[in-house]
Amino acid sequence: MDELGFHRTLHRAGTLLDVGAHDGGFTLPFAALPGSRVLAFEPLPTAFARLQAACGGLAHVTLRQEALGDAAGEAVLRLPVVDGVPNEQWASTAKSYAGHGPHVGERRIVVPLRRLDEFGIDDLTAVKLDAEGAEYEVLRGATETLRRCRPILSIEIEERHRPGSTWAVPAFLDALGYDGFWEYWGDWRPMAEFDRATMQVASPDPAVFSASDPYVFVFYFLPRELASSMLDRLRKAEDGN
Repeated sequence: MDELGFHRTLHRAGTLLDVGAHDGGFTLPFAALPGSRVLAFEPLPTAFARLQAACGGLAHVTLRQEALGDAAGEAVLRLPVVDGVPNEQWASTAKSYAGHGPHVGERRIVVPLRRLDEFGIDDLTAVKLDAEGAEYEVLRGATETLRRCRPILSIEIEERHRPGSTWAVPAFLDALGYDGFWEYWGDWRPMAEFDRATMQVASPDPAVFSASDPYVFVFYFLPRELASSMLDRLRKAEDGN
């Protein structure tokens, strides 16, 4: 099951949050789910322009050209440029790309920064989070919303973007009453069985595309009070039942 399959299987009507929306790869499928309202954040101007064009003025989709974090104000978005080509997928407010050698440059863009808790959402049912190392700050800024709404979450977490993040993010969510899982060939396994030493070996250099096999970087978090029943639904969906 892929990340979209996770959200489709466990979908509940309400607000769906897409953090790091880029071109709308999740925003548009989220918008197609019944009873959904989508709130999408994309701070990179070039990607945001494409996101606007892709969404075509959908009334139940709100797009915000802002980054999320644990404070309100501004942040520096660092965009790696490899041999003159911007690597938009790795744009980050959490890390610098300086020092990776002559093939890698860096553009810095000042972007608005918001906390999710500022928005007072009371019907959040799902979160997709892809923030290239800033996941911890995004979640800190969403603490009250997570406690109030108890959404499901899919989060890309990579040690190459932020060492220690595969420990810190699950620990933070554990304290909020979330159980973490990862999926491999249809097998849903708890975070305790994740082996960082063999499953998250990858270069932090955007000019070097090497990674371990398997390379697991999408993690799923379920409200503890619903985790058992939700896991049953996911496993049945994997089995085609």
